Amino acid sequence: MFKVLQDWFHRYFSDEQAVVLAILLVLGFAVVLSLGGMLAPVLTGLVLAFLMQGLVNAFERIRLPQIVAVWLVFILFISALALCMLVLLPLIWRQLSGLFNELPRMLGEWQSLLLLLPERYPNLISDAQVVQLIESIRGEMGQFGQWAVSFSLSSLPMLVSIMIYLVLVPILVFFFLKDRELIGQWFRSYLPAERPLITRVAREMNKQIANYIRGKVIEIIICGVVTYIAFAALGINYAALLALLVGLSVVVPYIGAVVVTVPVALIGLFQWGMSDQFLYLMVVYGVIQALDGNVLVPLLFSEAVNLHPVAIICAVLLFGGLWGFWGVFFAIPLATLFKAVIDAWPRTELVQSSPG
Repeated sequence: MFKVLQDWFHRYFSDEQAVVLAILLVLGFAVVLSLGGMLAPVLTGLVLAFLMQGLVNAFERIRLPQIVAVWLVFILFISALALCMLVLLPLIWRQLSGLFNELPRMLGEWQSLLLLLPERYPNLISDAQVVQLIESIRGEMGQFGQWAVSFSLSSLPMLVSIMIYLVLVPILVFFFLKDRELIGQWFRSYLPAERPLITRVAREMNKQIANYIRGKVIEIIICGVVTYIAFAALGINYAALLALLVGLSVVVPYIGAVVVTVPVALIGLFQWGMSDQFLYLMVVYGVIQALDGNVLVPLLFSEAVNLHPVAIICAVLLFGGLWGFWGVFFAIPLATLFKAVIDAWPRTELVQSSPG
């Protein structure tokens, strides 16, 4: 057994660059897992700067000075943040409050419809099953109400955290963009002078992960805006809230679109019933999903992430369980990084000694 482990270690860790890369990866994951809560503003600023670096590079390619490009991108970022805070968030909050106020009436109407099912389909469903379903729904709504009350009671610390983020994150984004070369030189000064393996993995990460994250943000914005325009034109209630859900659903491949279909269909049914407007809504929603999967995704991700669907789902479950929403958002980039590391990892072929 010891010989097997020794051969395995010699094959994958005989190169000192592989050891250095392994130490860096372990330290990085340990810092995020143990100090992620305290360093959340720094990590958020780093991610946002990483997303906007492509726009800075585009301005620099048209011969703008680096500091001018950074200021232009930073002003665009602050303008977008102000637009979200002053326009989008109040609209989402109003629609969310309206939905909470409508929930009791919606549940009452759905309960009436459920009670009619045993009369219409006596061979498929019984009164006891309907009563059990209604009781389970009431239990879930009771738990949701308790969560809403506890959430409202703890909203003051959350507001303080939001204010801290609103102050610190833009400052950090600016300095990450402005001093990226200085920070990069400082970090590289602690690495070995000869580091072709680390450089190769870093280039692969920058090529695939950066393009993926930026493309995913663009996809979220386009899907959300197009969905809001379509839903508002159809006149469905809570159009902004549903558009936000549809935009965020693209973060989780294969699963997000299926999950978001439920609230879209339920709100449409509650508002219009099985009418022509409801059919128009579902057709429009289906067209948006089809265009996203067959037109927008190929355009944004010309270099497709070569991961099996099982690997993507496992990555979403693993990183989502570790880091919540951000883990889900970065699941595919992290899985891509893991694959890039494995593909680039040096391997030493073992020499088999011949018997005798």
